[in-house]
Amino acid sequence: MSPSPRTSLPDSRRALNARVWALAWPIILSNMTVPLVGAVDTAVVGRLPDPAYIGAVAIGAVAFNFVFWAFGFLRMGTTGFVAQAYGAGDTSALAAAAARAGVLAVGIGLALIALQVPVGAAALALMDASDTVRDLAATYYGVRIWSAPAALLNYVVLGLLIGVQRTRAALAVQLFMNLSNMALDVLFVLVLDLGVGGVAAATLVSEYAAAGMGVWLARGTLRRLGAWAPPGEVFSRRALAATVSVNANIFVRTLGAIAAFYSFTSLSGGLGDLALAANGVLLHFTHVMAYGLDGFAHAAEALAGGAYGRRDRRAFRAAVASTTTWALVVALVYSLVYAAAGGLFIDALTSIPEVRETARAFLPWAVVAPLVGVWSYQLDGIFIGATRTREMRDAMLLSLAVYALAVAVLLPAFGNHGLWAALIVFLAARAVTLGLWLPRVTRTLE
Repeated sequence: MSPSPRTSLPDSRRALNARVWALAWPIILSNMTVPLVGAVDTAVVGRLPDPAYIGAVAIGAVAFNFVFWAFGFLRMGTTGFVAQAYGAGDTSALAAAAARAGVLAVGIGLALIALQVPVGAAALALMDASDTVRDLAATYYGVRIWSAPAALLNYVVLGLLIGVQRTRAALAVQLFMNLSNMALDVLFVLVLDLGVGGVAAATLVSEYAAAGMGVWLARGTLRRLGAWAPPGEVFSRRALAATVSVNANIFVRTLGAIAAFYSFTSLSGGLGDLALAANGVLLHFTHVMAYGLDGFAHAAEALAGGAYGRRDRRAFRAAVASTTTWALVVALVYSLVYAAAGGLFIDALTSIPEVRETARAFLPWAVVAPLVGVWSYQLDGIFIGATRTREMRDAMLLSLAVYALAVAVLLPAFGNHGLWAALIVFLAARAVTLGLWLPRVTRTLE
């Protein structure tokens, strides 16, 4: 089957840059609304009289992400397989990859609901926080875990749409989910006074609504591509083996990333509720930055993945160069904006004077983070598109070891500044390790 005309890269640099932006801007816009949901979560509970509410939402969200983000391979693996099949013009393999991921997502989601009590207890037990914060976080988790099937299915839909370069459809789904989530936050917390449970309920309702919309759009996309695969191809032994291998490596890689940020939040709790609340506010800065830069990483997944599927070395290198250049430019913009207006953003997220003052003291770390983190985010996209997940796994394990050493040395000596410095070291280690393996990926196309 011949490839779609849209799978080949433009010949001129100007046309390639235009293609990168056409793919990236919808993802940048939609991804930026994801942490904005968390920011609204923080803002609505930040109007409540006790900083414990902010800490509870921060810990509850991290515990939730520890459980759900571990299955981020449903998005990343789907994008890699779909992008390569799209680049090769193999619509049957494309449909089979999406179907396998969808069945897996629903199955895992139902299993998480069945195991919610032990999983939630284990996740929250690892957090170092006061009893008040822990109890409120348990309430948040107990409501939000019921969104598991919808949340994981949304990962698959997003992976499919990015892989076939339909990022505007991905934007529509994400905007619908996140804007409805923010509106429901205000309704449930500030109007109906449902507290932390209302924040979780807002996410649950919006995720199920978005899953319905996403499945409808994905079905239409597959029909337009003429993509269909018989059950025998969906569940063939060879395809399942490749899926398990790629996804297992991404699973380990994702657990490593979660462990780093999970421990950061947990260690923040050990420094007191005030430090926990301030770090929770500043983490929104890093999340906004990461989700925005992921637009170019996703463009790299689609373009580099398509070139890798066609075994086109020139197109692969061109996609890497163009997406990375623009990611660096946007990272610099983030740092400049945070340096100039970070205090205003902090004030928008909390009205508690002590939290505002503490967050300002550590704001410089949020200013530095985009310039260090952009490299690892971009390299992740390149490796996902090429489905070179073993290297991603090994790079993450090495980086996690470096992070643990940095925490052991810097936290006792410098307190919260040391904790932030260790996080920056972790981001830098990921960039270095992945960068050292990148030439190996390119050589496979020679």
